Amino acid sequence: MADLTLDYQLADRITQAPDEEAIHAWVVATLDYLQKNEKAVELTVRVVATEEAQQLNHEFRGKDYATNVLSFPFNSPVELPVALLGDLVICQTVVEREAEEQQKSAIAHWTHMVIHGTLHLLGYDHIEDNEAEEMEQIERNILASLGLSDPYQITDNMELNTQ
Repeated sequence: MADLTLDYQLADRITQAPDEEAIHAWVVATLDYLQKNEKAVELTVRVVATEEAQQLNHEFRGKDYATNVLSFPFNSPVELPVALLGDLVICQTVVEREAEEQQKSAIAHWTHMVIHGTLHLLGYDHIEDNEAEEMEQIERNILASLGLSDPYQITDNMELNTQ
């Protein structure tokens, strides 16, 4: 099992977010699946409101809207005794809205967003089709190991929002 130190932050006005133990378990599941447990790992997960998510998305990605998860990988110029992965910023409002739109439980979507963001911190991306397929399959496998269904399964009643 991965040795994870998690800095879990809730911004002002956050009323619904998973507890720290759940976030920790989802990150560890991701690290264990990828066998990234050779040394201690640290990361920060910050849950924010719409305004902060929009500001960060605009500042760092040039997109003027709040998005579900932003990943800020840390790349150390020197070897460290721990792997500092970086920061995840998750917008509570967007995650809750997407879960409702996609007709899935909020906790299932939170789990997916934490795994998705953690994969970004580990260097995975979904810009190219082949990269997206690989990343999505890893997400499916990790979610299945946690007893959750395929987040990319689209039913007749929903559309997947891929902002």
